[in-house]
Amino acid sequence: MDAFDRKILAVLQAQPDITVSALAERIGLSQTPCWRRLKALENDGFIAGRAVILDAKRLGFVVDVFAHVRLSHHDGDTLDRFEEAVRSHPEVVSCFSMSGESDYLMRILCRSIEDYDRFLKKILLHLPGVAAVNSSFSLKTVKQTTDLPIEG
Repeated sequence: MDAFDRKILAVLQAQPDITVSALAERIGLSQTPCWRRLKALENDGFIAGRAVILDAKRLGFVVDVFAHVRLSHHDGDTLDRFEEAVRSHPEVVSCFSMSGESDYLMRILCRSIEDYDRFLKKILLHLPGVAAVNSSFSLKTVKQTTDLPIEG
């Protein structure tokens, strides 16, 4: 990966809908070499996808919960079943396998505290292998980005 590739990635992070011709002009390449580099970055997996980022609060998801989950068992089958179950719930927008006291850290978006309480009691506590859940509620978002720190 050279400086042009890093510039392509940096520009795409900021403006994912930019045209190839505008991208080429912005990074100082002609259109065809820029297109080739872009396709190579996609084929090599540096670009995992493109997305529209929605405003959760404007859509009514005003409760942002971080749930630390401990499992009762740590065998491969339990871990696999838990992770598969988590993927099926759209309220869970992030889930990380963790070191330390928690086995997983989840970010869950809900419309109200009552909605989270229902989700916790009816779904989260019944996921495969769950032994305990410790929930924290975000008071405000200080920083949230999908941008990676790429040197352009």
